Amino acid sequence: MSAIDAHPPPDPAFRFDAFLHPHRSLSIAGFRLLMAVLIVISLIIGGVFLAAGAWPIFGFYGLDILIIYLALRKNYKNALIYEKVRLNDDILLVEKGDRHGVTESWTFQPYWLRVHVDDPDKHHARVRLTSHGTSVIVGAFLSPEERLEFAAALRRALSEVRGPQPQEAGGL
Repeated sequence: MSAIDAHPPPDPAFRFDAFLHPHRSLSIAGFRLLMAVLIVISLIIGGVFLAAGAWPIFGFYGLDILIIYLALRKNYKNALIYEKVRLNDDILLVEKGDRHGVTESWTFQPYWLRVHVDDPDKHHARVRLTSHGTSVIVGAFLSPEERLEFAAALRRALSEVRGPQPQEAGGL
């Protein structure tokens, strides 16, 4: 799971501890290298146009670089969003942080919590946690496979917390 860090928590009080974040395939070093290559290419091509007397083209190459830089910077800022989902015997805690550092949190009682995946076979599927009229969407930025994997792992952890369910009497 690339965008889900689910692991046995260091604090034994938690039975499930997942840290969800958007996946970014371009590292900071890769970003710097990409920008350096784009700047060099733009300077070379823009220099050819400048030498030919088409100086406005040189400015447009600089504008292209600025737009690419701003778009990638915004993309990296969006990578700061996260969601924590932590479960112990008494509560399930969901904490969401946005790119501005603002956090929101919800707590649920594990026994009544339901994990539902809306339209699981669709790309826009969502994992919805619902209990007592409160509903929270988690992992909206995950891939469809990661959402299903997360939902299954959370369901398993909830089953462990709830303990064995009584069997119904079968036709006796």
